[in-house]
Amino acid sequence: MSVSTLAAAASGDRCVVLEIGDKPAELRSRLYALGIIPGSVLEILRFAPLGDPMQVKVGGAFISIRRAEADIIQVEIQ
Repeated sequence: MSVSTLAAAASGDRCVVLEIGDKPAELRSRLYALGIIPGSVLEILRFAPLGDPMQVKVGGAFISIRRAEADIIQVEIQ
């Protein structure tokens, strides 16, 4: 298990969210509203052809996240 940002995860990885950066505050609140909160489990499904955005599964939802957004999410890759 290793700790890194969500942007460093590879397709097929399962990650546990450890922390979400404070800035920008509106992005943090949007991620919380989507269910990406500390302790939630994310599964990296696939990347767009140029590597951005990535599609993740959180709970029963499928969410696309830009690499810039994934940079503020600290995860533990399992």
